[in-house]
Amino acid sequence: MSKYLQAPLPSKSLPKGIPYIIGNEAAERFSFYGMRAILVVFMTQYLLNHNGQPDYMSNDEAKGWFHLFVSAVYFTPILGALISDGLLGKYRTIISLSLVYTLGHFALALDDTRLGLAIGLGLIALGAGGIKPCVSAHMGDQFGQTNSHLLTRAFGWFYFAINLGAFASTLLIPWCLKTYGASVAFGIPGILMLLATIIFWSGRNKFVHIPAGGKHFIQETFSPDGLKAIGKLSVLYLFVAMFWALFDQTGSSWVLQAQQMDRTILGVELLPSQIQAANPLLVMLLIPLFTYFIYPAINRVFPLTPLRKISIGMFLAVLAFSISSIAQGKIDAGFTPTINWQLLAYVVLTSAEVMISITCLEFSYTQAPTKMKSFVMAFFMMSIAVGNLFTSAVNFFIQNPDGSSKLAGADYFWFFTWMMLATAIVFLLVVNFYSEKTYLQIEK
Repeated sequence: MSKYLQAPLPSKSLPKGIPYIIGNEAAERFSFYGMRAILVVFMTQYLLNHNGQPDYMSNDEAKGWFHLFVSAVYFTPILGALISDGLLGKYRTIISLSLVYTLGHFALALDDTRLGLAIGLGLIALGAGGIKPCVSAHMGDQFGQTNSHLLTRAFGWFYFAINLGAFASTLLIPWCLKTYGASVAFGIPGILMLLATIIFWSGRNKFVHIPAGGKHFIQETFSPDGLKAIGKLSVLYLFVAMFWALFDQTGSSWVLQAQQMDRTILGVELLPSQIQAANPLLVMLLIPLFTYFIYPAINRVFPLTPLRKISIGMFLAVLAFSISSIAQGKIDAGFTPTINWQLLAYVVLTSAEVMISITCLEFSYTQAPTKMKSFVMAFFMMSIAVGNLFTSAVNFFIQNPDGSSKLAGADYFWFFTWMMLATAIVFLLVVNFYSEKTYLQIEK
């Protein structure tokens, strides 16, 4: 018999293990987003060869590899989910892969060549991706019927922790890169990932440990209900993938765009990578605004189902990239626009994120069969992977042999704007005419 609790106890309060999960998430997200914030700058300005000579990537090459890495981070959740739901259970999977994750950070800190980059990013993709579906599903496992009404609040705090860690690291790590170099800048996220692992291990006696499903997991996955849930959600995720193709460019094309802008805010000139801190800060501000004011106001006009939230979010993403496209057009014309253009785009894009990402995260957990929570969460992560794989493919394709680009300047941003608009229109038609008889049934 296990020494750990294997089912939630009747309670109307927040489960005791939740603070450890949220603390772990804050530290882990600090490590990931700190590393992610400087990745494109590192590849284009700091990368060396084995002789210690510069081995910098072009902008398109760096964007291609950045989005390929992000895509790998969100493909490996399938592996983590299979290990978790089929073999080890969520807790042991998270602990094991967190150690792999930590080694990846230290590989980046110790070797600033392309080999070190490949090893470090490979280990991080395996570790970060592998634990992703397990952590959010593990948090949901802590709740029983008597306190399930607190699940939405817990997911809100979970997302808040993600963005608190991201905000702090996005401000600090680019400064460390400029001031102390790549070893320190990548080493600090490694230390935070080790701290995240320790925090999670400390809560082991507070957690509910749901056993791995084993053969029951396989049976439920391939049962009619399991296949039906995966099939319906997969169609939804294909649409959401285009949002992630745009959103994750805040770490690539938007950083490169910010290099060409006046980045002075309140008399202080920020580094291009630090502008990304606007996103997590805005998320922390916008979550309560949407939860307590905007959503209730919209509900007075028409029922705001999850799919309708996502549809509105898609059109906001179109608006956000339209703003960045106009700003890039000014740069192409020889002007130096203020960073306020990008900050405005961040406000709109982050509003889209709140309506799409949080909704999908909670919707995925509630629609997943009992033994398939991590596995379905991994399918949600796949939408991010597919979106980034698309962006990576575009960036590799547009590279010309002479170093020029087939989609230079504002043309690059407008291309993704029109792709998002087409996706949003088709999804709106699906929501209005198709999902009333399908998806809205599983929303009840």
